[in-house]
Amino acid sequence: MWEDLILAPIDSSGGAVSIGEGADTVDMQVGSPASRSLPSASFVELRNTLPAHVDVISPSVDRLMHFISRFRAADEDDFKIQLALREALANAIVHGNQEDPQKRVYVRCRCTADGEVSITVEDEGNGFDHHAVPDPTSAHNRLLSHGRGIYLMRMSMDEVRFENGGTAVHMRKNPGAERPARRRTQ
Repeated sequence: MWEDLILAPIDSSGGAVSIGEGADTVDMQVGSPASRSLPSASFVELRNTLPAHVDVISPSVDRLMHFISRFRAADEDDFKIQLALREALANAIVHGNQEDPQKRVYVRCRCTADGEVSITVEDEGNGFDHHAVPDPTSAHNRLLSHGRGIYLMRMSMDEVRFENGGTAVHMRKNPGAERPARRRTQ
């Protein structure tokens, strides 16, 4: 699953390191905005492939949060990132891949020098229409024991978008970002 990494400082060298083999491969890229078309900061990227088994969720989240902590100052957003990542992995494994041991989940995490975190989780399932997911805050859905994952991701991260027919979710957390206060309709 995850391999231990000894990480080099973030710089603009654009170098890449690959550690491991096959399904246990971890790629780390160190790059600059010019080399990777990022708007403002150098970055480090971690890639991993996970089996579609729920037992990998917690250790994978722990390892990824440890990776993120090397490039982002600890703050109240750590829990939000962890929650969104846990929900994205659970959705990919349980709903996307339906816990099929022949399928994989692909995770990519990019941390910039200024503290932005971008995470992509992609499964090998059939996808879904994220617009058709019922609102878990509506009165008739509040007592259901499921259906809150996408809502939690959206409330936890600054950006959440689905691609490839719902098989990939991209999430981003800005450094020290505050969500705008919701205005009440008067």
